[in-house]
Parts: sequence; structure tokens; C-alpha cells
Amino acid sequence: MNHLNKAIKAHYYKEGLFDEIVKRLEVQNIDLGKLTRFDLKGVDEFHVRGAEVSKELANYIDLEEAHVLDVGCGIGGPSRMLADEFNCTVTGIDLSAEFIRTATKFSKLLNLNDHTTFIQGDACELPFKDDVFDVVWTQHVQMNILDKNKFYSEIERVLRPKGHFIYYDIFENEDSEVTYPMPWANTEEQSFLFKTEELEAILTKSGFFKVKNTDQTKAGIKFFENLMAKAKNIGQPKIGLDILMGDTTKPKLSNLMNHLKSGKLKLESGVYRK
Repeated sequence: MNHLNKAIKAHYYKEGLFDEIVKRLEVQNIDLGKLTRFDLKGVDEFHVRGAEVSKELANYIDLEEAHVLDVGCGIGGPSRMLADEFNCTVTGIDLSAEFIRTATKFSKLLNLNDHTTFIQGDACELPFKDDVFDVVWTQHVQMNILDKNKFYSEIERVLRPKGHFIYYDIFENEDSEVTYPMPWANTEEQSFLFKTEELEAILTKSGFFKVKNTDQTKAGIKFFENLMAKAKNIGQPKIGLDILMGDTTKPKLSNLMNHLKSGKLKLESGVYRK
């Protein structure tokens, strides 16, 4: 494994992640035998706006019974939502072995393991044959990817003809210095932001056709403002993203919110067809 992948794995590593989440569930007297996806919603969607935006993306196209690849699946929240609510068969892949272990265990607890499979692997070296998936889905992943051309060419390769690529990501909006830490990187050495115009150029060159794109920045800012207000009024949630980000949660989220407000960064979602 190359030096960069090791650094990114270390950034996201949380020892005993599954056990930590279970401990917090037990403190709330949540019966693991009756666990629901709702019980995990504060932690299993590691991106701005969480489960709300995942449902939006899922309604961009007809996903019913699709075979989906979730690239950068984290601990599997979106994958389980697609399996549970849209009858999808979902394969999730993530660089973090601890994320994959946690995703697999929670899918089993939620009786969704027949429709979700999680694999540890590199998004730039997808371990799948050509033309396998109906949909490739990714949220807040490309910021850690240095070789954008390789990343998106792999997505195109594993998609079936006329398949769809759905993304929701953070982009550079202007050429200015970014303040770290951020949720995806503690320093600029792990961060590879680029502009939406560059994304469109790469995808078009790779043989994709744009179906739609949506600026999600204002919605993201509103999400953060509501999150901060709620934390001030009633305290931190018992199940929250601090489980994943630890003591650096507040500066990471504050930096991201401030950069969205200033216009240095933007949030965008979209759909392309192969």
C-alpha cells in the first residue's frame, strides 16, 4: 500500500469503532435485538446533511432493485438505506478496514446482510469486472483522491452501459488557502480538492453525459447552523459524528462550515449517465 493510502487510513482509523457505537446504544437502553436504522442515523452517514441528503440522491433516478456500488461507503448507512428502502443489492467499498468491519456487523444486526456486502479496498483499483453495476454512488470521497482521472475512469469501467453515476461531494470554489483540520484531512497533504468544472471535464472525457447537478451549499450551511444551535441548546447527541472524529470534531466541522459560508468551498450533487 502506498504512503498516501496509509496516511488516509490512519486519518480515519478508530480502534474498536463498532464496540464504541454499541456501548453508546446500550447507555440509551437500546436493545440490539431490536436495532433500527434510525438508531444509527447520527453516526452512519459521514457527510454533510446525513441521511436527509442520501434520500434526495436516491430519488434522482429510478433505483428500484438496482445493483449499486457505494464507493467510500464508510460504516454503511447509505448502503443499508438503498437496500432497505429501494430493494437494491449494494456492494460497499472503503479503504478503512475498521469501517468495513463495522458496516458488516451492523448490516447483520439489522438483517440487511443478504442485500449488502462490504469490501475493504482502493477506490482507484476497484476489484470488480467491467460493466457490473447499474449505479455507482459516492459521497464525500474524492477529496482524498489524488489521481482523479484514475478514480473516475474506474467508476466508468465498472458501470454497465447506460448506468448512472451519482455523486455528492465537496469542491474547491476559488483558488485560496484552506484552513485545516477538515473532516477528511488534518493537513493539506491528505487533501486534493478540485473544482466542479474540472469534474465535468474529466467525466465528459471518460464518456459520461450529465443528467443534472445541484448546488447544495446553502442547504449544507443551514444544516451546520441547525446542528450548532441544537448542540448549544441541548448538548451533543449521544450518537454523533464525534465517534468518528473524536476530539477534533468541533474544529473540523467549524472549519468546513466557515469555508462554505465564505465561498472558498462548495457542496454539489449530481448524476451522470454512461
